[in-house]
Amino acid sequence: MIRELPEFPWSVLAPVRERALRHPGGVVNLALGTPVDPVPDVVQRAVRACTDTPGHPATEGTPRLRAAAAGYLRRRFGVTVEPSAVLPVVGTKEAIAWLPAALGLGAGDRVAYPALSFPTYDVSARLAGAESVPVDVHHGLPAPARLLWLNSPGNPDGRVLGVARLRELVAWGRANDVIVVNDECYLEHAWDVPATSILHPDVCGGSHTGVLAVHSLSKRSNLAGYRAGFVTGDETLVRRLLEVRRHAGLIMPEPIAAGTTAALEDDTHVDEQRGRYLRRRDKLRAALEGAGLRVEHSEASLFLWCTRDEPCWDTVMFLAGLGILVAPGVFYGDPGHAHVRVALTATDERVDAAVERLSTVRPGTRPAVPLSAEEVTA
Repeated sequence: MIRELPEFPWSVLAPVRERALRHPGGVVNLALGTPVDPVPDVVQRAVRACTDTPGHPATEGTPRLRAAAAGYLRRRFGVTVEPSAVLPVVGTKEAIAWLPAALGLGAGDRVAYPALSFPTYDVSARLAGAESVPVDVHHGLPAPARLLWLNSPGNPDGRVLGVARLRELVAWGRANDVIVVNDECYLEHAWDVPATSILHPDVCGGSHTGVLAVHSLSKRSNLAGYRAGFVTGDETLVRRLLEVRRHAGLIMPEPIAAGTTAALEDDTHVDEQRGRYLRRRDKLRAALEGAGLRVEHSEASLFLWCTRDEPCWDTVMFLAGLGILVAPGVFYGDPGHAHVRVALTATDERVDAAVERLSTVRPGTRPAVPLSAEEVTA
């Protein structure tokens, strides 16, 4: 039975957004990590060439798509998987949310996930009727569970699990019969330290037994609107997921599969987009630090994890007064109570606007302006 779901967090930001919208220059939305740059031409051309598809697509995807995913992992990350171990999914948030249930977990099982993380890992346990257990994935080893979620590079704090730590967690999982799954949607966006796939032989010893990786094209290729990604790793687990998805009708449409294939076969647009995000990151980081915020971790991913050593909602409201909307750290777990997440996914024009507004702030400005009674009840 599905456990009670948490309140969807983004609706809570509505009154804060109203305050930010009152800025004369409009809102700079750095709260959501949604892509704003164009879908690559190579992808658009592939989709336009694949519109006459009246039949049912195959749940396992086309042979070319699976080969493209395997080739991408080999070229970019030194990971070798068989195309038969690749399973396309209808966006990785959906795949993450239902993965424990699809693997047969349920009441009495435990799903462990990073205490500071994307909320869908917790939701995945609840949808399966399992117990969700937040853990510190950076230190020590968690209590045994049936499945452990990792997210390296991480959202919201941009932390990277090094090869030695990943290897330790994989070994722990195998010793305790725990499936270990890494959400690798930000693997292309490592800035200050290298990021390694959980499927790399230095991590898993050349065997993918008990290990899965989830890959999204939303951020690397600006395809959030396409709902395109894939799961790969332990082929036995992938076959189990495939069988469930066949019965459930969770199938990537053929035009999307064509676009996904084109995106996975092309590295040029990935490097160009990475360059855009790096330039925005450098500008925003300097401006935030100049305005008195401290950026912590943030070695990778598409976010800056910032604090003013105060409750996160105070910082959210302080920035909203500048017309800048950011996400409160508590959206991602209790450890985020004094931080905010600042996304790099805004146009160059909006990033420049945020930088200009932050330049007007004198470090140490206090206090953050609280919500008025009218805003609280809006």
